[in-house]
Amino acid sequence: MAQEVIWQGSSSFQSGDTPWGLYDSDNEFTSSADKFADWCARRLGYPIMSVELQSGSFYACFEESVTEYSAQVNQFNIKDNLLHLTGQATGSNNNVTHKRVTPTMGRSVFLSKQYGTEVGVGGDVPYHTGSLTVESGSQLYDLDKIWTDVSASEAIEIKRIFYEADPAMQRFYDPYATTGYGTMNMVEGFGFGDYSPAVSFTLMPLFEDLLRVQAIEMNDAIRKSAYSFELRNNKLRIFPNPEEDRTLHFEYVKVSERDNPLITQYSGSADVVSDFSNVPYDNMEYQFINDVGKQWIRKYGLALCKELLGIIRSKYAAIPIPNAETTLDGDALRAEAAAEKEALITQLREILEQTSRKALLEADKDEAQHLQEKLNKVPYPIYIG
Repeated sequence: MAQEVIWQGSSSFQSGDTPWGLYDSDNEFTSSADKFADWCARRLGYPIMSVELQSGSFYACFEESVTEYSAQVNQFNIKDNLLHLTGQATGSNNNVTHKRVTPTMGRSVFLSKQYGTEVGVGGDVPYHTGSLTVESGSQLYDLDKIWTDVSASEAIEIKRIFYEADPAMQRFYDPYATTGYGTMNMVEGFGFGDYSPAVSFTLMPLFEDLLRVQAIEMNDAIRKSAYSFELRNNKLRIFPNPEEDRTLHFEYVKVSERDNPLITQYSGSADVVSDFSNVPYDNMEYQFINDVGKQWIRKYGLALCKELLGIIRSKYAAIPIPNAETTLDGDALRAEAAAEKEALITQLREILEQTSRKALLEADKDEAQHLQEKLNKVPYPIYIG
């Protein structure tokens, strides 16, 4: 009995004919599916040879070929752009497929914030405040023991100590205050009590205020011991030896907040890019792939069809015929398909690497250098007045 030819020579694609339906709404994909099936069948020997594939087999290989091309290109794009996409929002509204990713300073700014936290000039780690009572004649204080509200449950690190001489403004006295000229009401109106900087701003030249404050600060620097402190491992030693009880304020960070890598501007949400797995690249739309990419897809799809046909023909190594038997070429088809697929993948990856951001920057640098060398050899024009 003659073997029936499964491929009938024509097909009619309809939505739902592909296993995943990824491109069934793409008009260019649907209009190309039957052409792809016919082309692959002819490349596999039809109509001279029987091709044991149905239309659905060709459609499945076509869909897989497009997704493979999309995956290869997207994997490269993720590797090339992950540095600039980390921390960006994910979701359908932030899809970057078929879009240009512009390098930003976001990561550099983020790293600078970590340095800013350490020196107290910025960053994302919150600063907390605390205070303790400095006793007369006592210079050494263990802040871990004194500040039990926090340090009893977790480690803290003191960042700033506010132990210094009283501001000169607090000892600033204006000779016109309370002298019967109505200035007391003005002092109270500015909220300075018995001190009078506000009155000075109103009644006296500004340079006199500045000279008076500078004189007070110079007096403190020369005639009084400098206010200072030494902080090691949250052990505080203050200078000079305090002569009276007073309240000392300080700022600290919680070690758990500063050293936990998850407590950053990117944390606390699954809606931001964190690694390779959630970068918002989706399958490319077939209609937006250029002709170069479509040719790669056709060739890779043909290799998939050849592989599938080889699997089918490998079910039986030989078929008996009258007085003999015939050997099928299933293993040879599968070997050819594997080699073709590997060659196509290698070719695509090499092209992508040659167009990476780093490679393009190097090419741009080389072009600029060659152009400069050429310009250096161009003689200057002679100006004739």
